[in-house]
Amino acid sequence: MHDKLKTIPSLSSNSIYMGLILAVVGGFLDAYTFVSRDGVFANAQTGNMVLLAVKAANGEWKGALLYIPPIIAFILGVLVSEIVKIPHVRHVLYSYRRSILILEFLVLVFVGFLPLSVPNMVVTVSIAFVSSLQISTFNKIDKWGYNSTITTGNLRTATQAAYAAFVGHDKEAKRQFFDFGVIILSFFTGALLGTFSTTYIGKTSIWIAAGLLVVAILLYHRDKGYYRKAEQ
Repeated sequence: MHDKLKTIPSLSSNSIYMGLILAVVGGFLDAYTFVSRDGVFANAQTGNMVLLAVKAANGEWKGALLYIPPIIAFILGVLVSEIVKIPHVRHVLYSYRRSILILEFLVLVFVGFLPLSVPNMVVTVSIAFVSSLQISTFNKIDKWGYNSTITTGNLRTATQAAYAAFVGHDKEAKRQFFDFGVIILSFFTGALLGTFSTTYIGKTSIWIAAGLLVVAILLYHRDKGYYRKAEQ
């Protein structure tokens, strides 16, 4: 049994496999909220900031207000991700990263159950909150910083790595270019999946993203050795 487990890819918090899954989830959630919830981004607060400024500049104050709560929720998520790293809080949670994944899963399941009569703001705020938790908690591939829900910085890093790899013949940069290319492609794939599933399935399509988080939770649980500890 243990030999079979060893053949499963590592899913530590900074592995490329964890980054791949979370990037798919990140792309999915942005497409989900944009398609089904007032054209508001759950993850891309840069986009929400720009749209807020455009609405405000045109005097569309009611429309501008739609973009403020997700930004606030995002900020609160970052603060929570810092609080759970406090030593005594971290000790209570045992594995704060696993706790963040479980919380994100529960919120996405909850959102899928919400009736269409529930204001879109409730959904976008909920997703913005857990997305910021994901960004703040899982922010490295190997030793490189990355973002699982926004692709601009990843695209810049991939381009810089490509230059160093193919012009400077840097072997480490070549691996970095490959890893970030995978993350960017995963985000794009998640956005495609989110768009099609939201269009044809509806609000419960968010459970697809929740299912991906279940995979991440189980494999992360296995990678940290919790299964083996339970058997002892």
